[in-house]
Amino acid sequence: MKALFDSVSIRCSRLITRAYSTSFSLGIRCLSEELRDPVYAIYGFVRFADEIVDSFHGFNKESLLKRFEAETYKSIEEKISLNPILNSFQETVNRFGIEHSLIAQFIKSMEMDLTQRAYNTEAFNEYILGSAEVVGLMCLRVFSKGDRQLYDDLKPHAMRLGAAFQKVNFLRDLKADHISLGRSYFPDVDLSQFDEKEKKIIEQNIAEDFDEAFKGIRKLPRSSQFGVYVAYVYYRALFNKIRNAPSSLVMQQRIRIRNRHKATLLAYSFVKHQLNMI
Repeated sequence: MKALFDSVSIRCSRLITRAYSTSFSLGIRCLSEELRDPVYAIYGFVRFADEIVDSFHGFNKESLLKRFEAETYKSIEEKISLNPILNSFQETVNRFGIEHSLIAQFIKSMEMDLTQRAYNTEAFNEYILGSAEVVGLMCLRVFSKGDRQLYDDLKPHAMRLGAAFQKVNFLRDLKADHISLGRSYFPDVDLSQFDEKEKKIIEQNIAEDFDEAFKGIRKLPRSSQFGVYVAYVYYRALFNKIRNAPSSLVMQQRIRIRNRHKATLLAYSFVKHQLNMI
């Protein structure tokens, strides 16, 4: 029965999410039950593509990414894939009407990672659009459950939240991206001379993204609001920790939120949600 294969497939997507991201796993578990698996499916898809360009050294990354892209569209068309991650993703795409243009924009950003090493403002904005903002829109398709007006109203806020998350990741991973992968995402920033002035400019931009994103979180349905808010609170806390660290430390190590602190943030978020104080 295909139902059994579909069940196994989504279990694989859950496993991928929990293995690679404790923060997003935490947020997804706080969504209403019917929304969790579609978001796991989206995360599994974007994580696999990201792994191709970031981790599969010694292999033909370009060829692997092109194959992954072709198999993605084929699975959506045929409504099945022998790749369990793609099988879960195609079901979510077909069920919630996720536009192929969002997928194409995401793949384009992954392709940029194959060749781009330093970004100007135009390239940076395009990369953020594909790698983060459209992922927020894929999730919003799930959260809005076919309500086009809700989707249109929350679209700019979902994009800003995706952008904020990605930019925080860039700040957190400055050392790994620069030394291990030879990448410098932030435009007009010389990482060999990264200082407090440059750091503050980047942080101001991220803070503005968070502020605009929060306006949309307050308008989300109850079914998705708590989960998105948990992810927002976690990333805002991570951002604040990076903000309070000197630029030299940010370049030397990957700043993290301890699990004990995550538990505190979850409890805080739960109380705010239950009291309708978001």
